[in-house]
Amino acid sequence: MHPYDAILLLSFGGPEAPEEVVPFLRRVTAGRGIPDDRLEQVGQHYFLFGGRSPINDQNRALIGALRAELDARGDDTPVIWGNRNSAPFLTDALREAHAMGMRRLVAVTTSAYSSYSSCRQYREDLAAAVEELTAEGLKLSIDKIAPYAPRAGFRRANEVQVVEALRTLEGTPDEDIALLFVTHSIPEGMDATSGPGDGEGHLYQRQHLALASALTDAANAELGRDLVGELVFCSRSGPPNQRWLEPDVNDRLRELAAAGRTAVVAAPIGFVSDHMEVAYDLDTEAAATARDLGLRFVRAATPGTDPVFVADLVDAVAERAAEARGEAVADLEGRMPSVCAAGCCPNLRSPRPALCGQD
Repeated sequence: MHPYDAILLLSFGGPEAPEEVVPFLRRVTAGRGIPDDRLEQVGQHYFLFGGRSPINDQNRALIGALRAELDARGDDTPVIWGNRNSAPFLTDALREAHAMGMRRLVAVTTSAYSSYSSCRQYREDLAAAVEELTAEGLKLSIDKIAPYAPRAGFRRANEVQVVEALRTLEGTPDEDIALLFVTHSIPEGMDATSGPGDGEGHLYQRQHLALASALTDAANAELGRDLVGELVFCSRSGPPNQRWLEPDVNDRLRELAAAGRTAVVAAPIGFVSDHMEVAYDLDTEAAATARDLGLRFVRAATPGTDPVFVADLVDAVAERAAEARGEAVADLEGRMPSVCAAGCCPNLRSPRPALCGQD
């Protein structure tokens, strides 16, 4: 992994106790002027799970899996962890890394796709943390791996889970089954500007649609089916007057039931692990909608710590290290550059400096 001193797992974070829910949501919604009583209402889905998001435990599991894969390769590069919105906070993690003698790190985010919220915002977080540490006299250099949704490991890990979910519907005719690929909705403007500034935009949707198509083809080939997959969305959180990507998974379930479908496989390809948007929006809310409609609802698992996915993440870090050493790396279909182009996935609300890019 030379020239890197450590691998940084960078994530969104989540509360781990009821008293952490509102402070966590204050950080998530900072600058929007949302009162605490409204945050209490928004946080109800966290309280349904004891005030504990699954994401931090899943990050701990992913760190353990990355450590095991590195050890199996004879590589002792440390793996550290920082969050945007909960402990361990990114700046604190980097400060500790500096104290341990680390000076150059490579970041792996727990978001696989290209958009402002899933890529550039993390680059902004890195820039802000480095600026704060620099003001303290602590100098660090950080690179980042490219969005990894197009990589074979992420695709294969999702493919295994989609096939496994469809196997539970053996004997159900194709015309009765709906195959839904689910991801986090984002504002239409954010999707339209996702990708390089001089490109065609909509890269967030295009990456999802490419993966959904590949997974549908692979599942049909393996199971001898002729299903048509489609992309749907969950977790809309913006104001009513702002247009977000649709259709919402619950609305689509109602349409499918009305059209005579009897079974649904929901594959959450937009998520690396089963965190709150999966545990609540799919396993709780969408499952309840399906149950009320008389639909059989099967939810495919996320990649999580799938060995193929984890090994491919380590490969991605090794490739980024090779690039940092000035070496060429093999190309792959849909590969994004490790250093983002100028204007890539812009901040439409309040532009901020971002690391790992040309602007």
